[in-house]
Amino acid sequence: MLTSLEPLINGILLGGLYAVIGIGLSMIFGIMRQVNLAHGELMILASYFSLVFLQLLGIHPLVTFLFVLPAIFILGYLIQTFLFNWVLEKGMEPYLMISFGLSIILQNAMLLLFTPDARTLQTSLAIKSINVFNLFYVPVIYLVDFVVGFLVLGLLHLIMKKTYLGWAIRAASDNLTAARLMGINPKRVYALAMGIAVITAAISGVLVGMTFTFYPHSGTQYLIIAFGVVIIGGLGSLPGTFLGGLILGVSQLVGGRIIGPGLQLLSGYIILLIVLTIRPQGILGRK
Repeated sequence: MLTSLEPLINGILLGGLYAVIGIGLSMIFGIMRQVNLAHGELMILASYFSLVFLQLLGIHPLVTFLFVLPAIFILGYLIQTFLFNWVLEKGMEPYLMISFGLSIILQNAMLLLFTPDARTLQTSLAIKSINVFNLFYVPVIYLVDFVVGFLVLGLLHLIMKKTYLGWAIRAASDNLTAARLMGINPKRVYALAMGIAVITAAISGVLVGMTFTFYPHSGTQYLIIAFGVVIIGGLGSLPGTFLGGLILGVSQLVGGRIIGPGLQLLSGYIILLIVLTIRPQGILGRK
């Protein structure tokens, strides 16, 4: 009986990583009603940034956050300011086209700079595990992923609820005209929001690099995971995104145990289809 808990516990912990992968995508949709198709590439770009600092300075991948997060925030701010802000009022199609083009540019730039070889952020955490009742093992790296994901969601929630920047972001999201009348510059707020969203993508990129191998083209794979997470939880809902990550992680590992490890991705997306059928807006999404 206890051994059957192994895929459940590991699925929950993996779900924490899935949640932080999807948070930035959900946040941008909730604020701007847009979908950033370059989300996955920005995430993998952060993995490579971390790899560069790891090789240059010989520091732990988690310590590279000190260098990666400011750099990726500036990049996200500039992307929103000089690309996305110009097309926000022209509907979703131009935004999608620009973000798709940006994803192709970033993917090919990473391919050129870092080669197509598999990379990983080597750390001793990846080979350590916790013995549970002498029956099964829980990878320490999964536990780290879950804790960091939970902390990111909690910190983001506090920023949105307790700070002036969070109030400004929510005001621009809820009523653009009223926000302008209150002296809020929506485009600047959107740029800051994009910077924060890209920071969450960077955090997930470093965690993914510590947990799995990655390639320049890995962004597409994680963009699909992010879509699954936010669709299950509800587009624009941060708590829903965390819940969606847990559900996707558990359904994949438990499903893999039941129907075979080769079909664990299929089991996750079967749950996605069920959620879409019963509640198209997602579990915590608004109608």
